Amino acid sequence: MRPHMISVICVSNDVEILEECLSDSLATQNTEFEFIEVNNLDGKYKSAASGLNKGAEGAKGKYLMFVHQDVHMLSSSTLEDIERMVDALPDVGIAGVAGRRDHLGVITNITHGEPPKHAGHMRLERPEKVQTVDECLFVVPKSIFDTLRFDEQTCFDWHLYAVDYSLSVKKLGKEVYVLPVDIHHESGGASMSKMYHRTLEGIRHKHRQDYPWIHTSLGSWRTNYPIWLQLLSIRTKRKLRRISGEQSKGSGGV
Repeated sequence: MRPHMISVICVSNDVEILEECLSDSLATQNTEFEFIEVNNLDGKYKSAASGLNKGAEGAKGKYLMFVHQDVHMLSSSTLEDIERMVDALPDVGIAGVAGRRDHLGVITNITHGEPPKHAGHMRLERPEKVQTVDECLFVVPKSIFDTLRFDEQTCFDWHLYAVDYSLSVKKLGKEVYVLPVDIHHESGGASMSKMYHRTLEGIRHKHRQDYPWIHTSLGSWRTNYPIWLQLLSIRTKRKLRRISGEQSKGSGGV
């Protein structure tokens, strides 16, 4: 195999979805790649971090692509384009297809859901530096991953492992990028849950000395306050706005 190659690594738990989405679009790619499926039909792996760490152990590519099973690559040159772009990026630690650098929203060209809709707030024409990237598809140089694997303790479930990895590689002096790549993600993208918030709290605690804010695809979070307190504040503000809106309608306001 040539040295410049992508190893595509996916934890799967649904044969039909994998075949209809990721496998189908991989079959159209015009460049050589290695595909590593981490079969999790039996629930052997309890987290994405553990499954992907296992899958990456024997990978031979220069770049490791971690991707969800329900992703469609919309061009036959997607892998070739990603490899070309990442090759040209200085000090790359991780590069994804959706990311966030501040409070202004998600930067991405991808679509998600059914019917498809744009997944972010801003589109891009060239690679952009961000603070973190989303988990749906991202690439890490194998030389970086050989030094820094996914944190299975902090990311003990199926959320935010790319966010944690982004923050960690930046502390190694590497850069985080989002790439102008067109893919479609079958999932609607809303994955906030009790386990999501527990993982987020672990990431906040881990990185609170290095970042005042953590910006994710589902929001921005302060690191000097527990996540539960921030959620309480958000819910209280929403409730007050709803009450205010109801009172405005009741009094004849528009």
